[in-house]
Amino acid sequence: MAVSSNMMPLGTKAPHFKLIDTVSNELKSLDDMKSGIATVVMFLCNHCPYVKHINHELVKLANQYLQKGISFIGISSNDIIKYPEDSPERMKEIALELKYPFPYLYDETQETAKAYNAACTPEFYIFDKNLLLVYRGQFDNSRPGSEIIVTGKDVKNALENILHGKEVDQNQIASIGCGIKWKH
Repeated sequence: MAVSSNMMPLGTKAPHFKLIDTVSNELKSLDDMKSGIATVVMFLCNHCPYVKHINHELVKLANQYLQKGISFIGISSNDIIKYPEDSPERMKEIALELKYPFPYLYDETQETAKAYNAACTPEFYIFDKNLLLVYRGQFDNSRPGSEIIVTGKDVKNALENILHGKEVDQNQIASIGCGIKWKH
């Protein structure tokens, strides 16, 4: 069943976190990874068809904007007892296989997902240089099974506005995807 983003209020300060990077096996904090331009925090997972649908374009977009000084952080918060495909070991495999150019962090306690009021995968949050939320919502309007080409245009538009010192359009569309698999 598809779930929509909760749409954290714009202007919210990015909640701090310190999580294990599944590739390097090191603890990484938001402060370690943030950018002086913009920071994109993404809730992803391995098994979700909505994430799989955008992965190729997401890697391309992240590579493009990392060169412009924007940082990207992927986080998976799913319950791995019920969804073993989302385990840290599998996260590392997926990150290496898809050549994720960003850290792919495991939120074992699910506290980070709760702090961000995350609801689904994929879900995108863009924070400015002061770590204030300027964008939250969808990658673009393509969905699995739709005829719409994946472009990442919603995230791209927000990043371009930031890079050019313009306001990010506040008319933002919630992401739709697989609900985060909460522990009970």
